[in-house]
Amino acid sequence: MTLFPIVALIAGYVCGSIPFGLLLTRAAGLGDVRAIGSGNIGATNVLRTGNKGLAAATLVLDALKGTIPALVAVRYGPETGALAGFGAFVGHLFPVWLGFKGGKGVATYLGVLIGLAWNIALVFAAVWLIMALIFRFSSLAALSACVVVPVVLYLTGQGEFAVAFLIMSALVFYRHRANIERLMAGTEGRIGAKG
Repeated sequence: MTLFPIVALIAGYVCGSIPFGLLLTRAAGLGDVRAIGSGNIGATNVLRTGNKGLAAATLVLDALKGTIPALVAVRYGPETGALAGFGAFVGHLFPVWLGFKGGKGVATYLGVLIGLAWNIALVFAAVWLIMALIFRFSSLAALSACVVVPVVLYLTGQGEFAVAFLIMSALVFYRHRANIERLMAGTEGRIGAKG
Protein backbone atom coordinates (compact mmCIF):
# COMPACT_ATOMS: atom_id res chain seq x y z
CA MET A 1 0.00 0.00 0.00
CA THR A 2 2.98 2.34 0.37
CA LEU A 3 3.26 2.43 -3.43
CA PHE A 4 -0.42 3.15 -3.96
CA PRO A 5 -0.17 6.96 -3.58
CA ILE A 6 2.59 6.98 -6.22
CA VAL A 7 0.47 4.81 -8.51
CA ALA A 8 -2.47 7.19 -7.95
CA LEU A 9 -0.31 10.19 -8.84
CA ILE A 10 0.98 8.56 -12.04
CA ALA A 11 -2.45 7.25 -13.06
CA GLY A 12 -3.91 10.69 -12.45
CA TYR A 13 -1.21 12.24 -14.63
CA VAL A 14 -1.85 9.81 -17.49
CA CYS A 15 -5.59 10.47 -17.33
CA GLY A 16 -5.13 14.23 -17.12
CA SER A 17 -2.71 14.30 -20.03
CA ILE A 18 -5.30 13.10 -22.56
CA PRO A 19 -5.58 16.13 -24.91
CA PHE A 20 -9.32 16.08 -25.55
CA GLY A 21 -9.37 19.50 -27.21
CA LEU A 22 -6.78 18.39 -29.76
CA LEU A 23 -8.37 14.99 -30.33
CA LEU A 24 -11.90 16.38 -30.79
CA THR A 25 -10.91 19.15 -33.19
CA ARG A 26 -8.85 16.74 -35.29
CA ALA A 27 -11.70 14.20 -35.33
CA ALA A 28 -14.06 16.95 -36.50
CA GLY A 29 -11.71 17.83 -39.36
CA LEU A 30 -10.81 21.22 -37.92
CA GLY A 31 -7.06 20.62 -37.85
CA ASP A 32 -4.67 21.28 -35.00
CA VAL A 33 -6.19 23.56 -32.34
CA ARG A 34 -2.66 24.52 -31.29
CA ALA A 35 -2.29 26.41 -34.57
CA ILE A 36 -4.94 29.00 -33.68
CA GLY A 37 -5.59 31.56 -30.95
CA SER A 38 -3.56 31.05 -27.80
CA GLY A 39 -2.18 27.75 -29.09
CA ASN A 40 -3.31 25.72 -26.09
CA ILE A 41 -5.59 22.69 -26.02
CA GLY A 42 -8.32 23.91 -23.65
CA ALA A 43 -12.00 24.64 -24.25
CA THR A 44 -11.50 28.41 -24.65
CA ASN A 45 -9.17 27.88 -27.58
CA VAL A 46 -11.40 25.17 -29.06
CA LEU A 47 -14.21 27.75 -29.02
CA ARG A 48 -12.10 29.85 -31.40
CA THR A 49 -12.75 27.22 -34.08
CA GLY A 50 -16.36 28.44 -34.05
CA ASN A 51 -17.70 25.07 -32.92
CA LYS A 52 -19.49 25.64 -29.61
CA GLY A 53 -20.44 21.98 -29.30
CA LEU A 54 -16.82 20.85 -29.47
CA ALA A 55 -15.82 23.54 -26.98
CA ALA A 56 -18.52 22.38 -24.55
CA ALA A 57 -17.46 18.74 -24.99
CA THR A 58 -13.83 19.71 -24.35
CA LEU A 59 -14.83 21.58 -21.20
CA VAL A 60 -16.78 18.61 -19.83
CA LEU A 61 -14.11 16.04 -20.71
CA ASP A 62 -11.29 18.20 -19.32
CA ALA A 63 -13.24 18.47 -16.06
CA LEU A 64 -14.03 14.74 -15.95
CA LYS A 65 -10.40 13.75 -16.40
CA GLY A 66 -9.81 15.51 -13.07
CA THR A 67 -12.97 14.27 -11.36
CA ILE A 68 -12.64 10.56 -12.13
CA PRO A 69 -9.10 9.93 -10.82
CA ALA A 70 -9.76 12.04 -7.73
CA LEU A 71 -13.09 10.34 -7.03
CA VAL A 72 -11.63 6.85 -7.40
CA ALA A 73 -8.46 7.48 -5.39
CA VAL A 74 -10.08 9.39 -2.52
CA ARG A 75 -11.68 6.10 -1.43
CA TYR A 76 -8.20 5.11 -0.28
CA GLY A 77 -7.75 8.26 1.76
CA PRO A 78 -7.86 12.03 1.30
CA GLU A 79 -4.13 12.32 0.65
CA THR A 80 -4.30 9.65 -2.07
CA GLY A 81 -7.26 11.42 -3.63
CA ALA A 82 -5.40 14.72 -3.55
CA LEU A 83 -2.36 13.13 -5.22
CA ALA A 84 -4.44 11.59 -8.00
CA GLY A 85 -6.25 14.87 -8.60
CA PHE A 86 -3.00 16.82 -8.55
CA GLY A 87 -1.51 14.35 -11.04
CA ALA A 88 -4.48 14.82 -13.38
CA PHE A 89 -4.18 18.60 -13.15
CA VAL A 90 -0.44 18.55 -13.88
CA GLY A 91 -1.06 16.11 -16.73
CA HIS A 92 -3.43 18.59 -18.36
CA LEU A 93 -0.98 21.47 -17.99
CA PHE A 94 2.12 19.53 -19.02
CA PRO A 95 1.18 16.47 -21.12
CA VAL A 96 4.23 14.43 -22.05
CA TRP A 97 2.65 13.51 -25.42
CA LEU A 98 2.59 17.18 -26.49
CA GLY A 99 6.03 18.24 -25.35
CA PHE A 100 4.63 19.33 -21.97
CA LYS A 101 2.55 22.08 -23.60
CA GLY A 102 -1.07 21.74 -22.49
CA GLY A 103 -4.00 23.84 -21.35
CA LYS A 104 -4.39 26.45 -18.63
CA GLY A 105 -6.04 24.05 -16.22
CA VAL A 106 -9.21 25.74 -14.99
CA ALA A 107 -11.66 23.03 -16.14
CA THR A 108 -9.47 20.23 -14.76
CA TYR A 109 -8.95 22.19 -11.52
CA LEU A 110 -12.72 22.40 -11.11
CA GLY A 111 -13.09 18.73 -12.03
CA VAL A 112 -10.64 17.68 -9.32
CA LEU A 113 -12.48 19.89 -6.86
CA ILE A 114 -15.79 18.23 -7.75
CA GLY A 115 -14.23 14.83 -7.09
CA LEU A 116 -12.71 15.77 -3.73
CA ALA A 117 -15.01 18.44 -2.26
CA TRP A 118 -18.08 19.06 -4.39
CA ASN A 119 -19.49 21.61 -1.94
CA ILE A 120 -16.39 23.79 -2.36
CA ALA A 121 -16.80 23.41 -6.13
CA LEU A 122 -20.08 25.29 -5.65
CA VAL A 123 -18.10 28.08 -3.98
CA PHE A 124 -15.72 28.13 -6.97
CA ALA A 125 -18.68 28.38 -9.36
CA ALA A 126 -20.30 31.16 -7.32
CA VAL A 127 -17.12 33.23 -7.17
CA TRP A 128 -16.50 32.72 -10.89
CA LEU A 129 -20.04 33.74 -11.78
CA ILE A 130 -20.07 36.83 -9.56
CA MET A 131 -16.71 38.07 -10.83
CA ALA A 132 -17.66 37.32 -14.44
CA LEU A 133 -20.94 39.22 -14.13
CA ILE A 134 -19.28 42.23 -12.50
CA PHE A 135 -16.09 42.53 -14.56
CA ARG A 136 -16.79 40.35 -17.64
CA PHE A 137 -13.28 38.89 -17.69
CA SER A 138 -13.22 35.08 -17.76
CA SER A 139 -9.57 34.97 -16.72
CA LEU A 140 -10.11 37.28 -13.74
CA ALA A 141 -13.13 35.24 -12.65
CA ALA A 142 -11.13 32.01 -12.79
CA LEU A 143 -8.13 33.47 -10.98
CA SER A 144 -10.35 34.92 -8.25
CA ALA A 145 -12.05 31.56 -7.71
CA CYS A 146 -8.65 29.86 -7.50
CA VAL A 147 -7.61 32.28 -4.75
CA VAL A 148 -10.73 31.58 -2.71
CA VAL A 149 -10.72 27.76 -2.94
CA PRO A 150 -7.60 26.93 -0.85
CA VAL A 151 -8.69 29.42 1.82
CA VAL A 152 -12.19 27.93 2.08
CA LEU A 153 -10.79 24.39 2.13
CA TYR A 154 -8.46 25.33 5.00
CA LEU A 155 -11.20 27.12 6.95
CA THR A 156 -13.51 24.10 6.60
CA GLY A 157 -10.90 21.73 8.02
CA GLN A 158 -9.83 20.12 4.74
CA GLY A 159 -6.16 20.92 5.08
CA GLU A 160 -4.98 17.90 3.06
CA PHE A 161 -6.89 19.28 0.09
CA ALA A 162 -6.02 22.92 0.81
CA VAL A 163 -2.31 22.30 0.30
CA ALA A 164 -2.86 20.57 -3.05
CA PHE A 165 -5.17 23.32 -4.26
CA LEU A 166 -2.82 26.05 -3.09
CA ILE A 167 -0.12 24.59 -5.36
CA MET A 168 -2.64 24.08 -8.16
CA SER A 169 -3.83 27.68 -7.83
CA ALA A 170 -0.25 28.90 -8.11
CA LEU A 171 0.11 26.86 -11.31
CA VAL A 172 -3.12 28.33 -12.69
CA PHE A 173 -1.69 31.81 -12.08
CA TYR A 174 1.54 30.77 -13.80
CA ARG A 175 -0.33 29.48 -16.84
CA HIS A 176 -2.39 32.70 -16.94
CA ARG A 177 0.58 35.07 -16.74
CA ALA A 178 -0.12 36.45 -20.25
CA ASN A 179 -3.75 37.08 -19.25
CA ILE A 180 -2.58 38.84 -16.09
CA GLU A 181 -0.32 41.09 -18.16
CA ARG A 182 -3.25 41.95 -20.45
CA LEU A 183 -5.53 42.60 -17.48
CA MET A 184 -2.97 45.01 -16.05
CA ALA A 185 -2.55 46.70 -19.44
CA GLY A 186 -6.31 46.93 -19.99
CA THR A 187 -6.19 44.84 -23.16
CA GLU A 188 -7.73 41.56 -21.97
CA GLY A 189 -10.81 40.54 -23.95
CA ARG A 190 -14.12 40.69 -22.16
CA ILE A 191 -16.74 37.92 -22.12
CA GLY A 192 -18.98 38.34 -25.14
CA ALA A 193 -16.70 40.80 -26.90
CA LYS A 194 -16.14 40.30 -30.64
CA GLY A 195 -12.62 39.88 -32.01
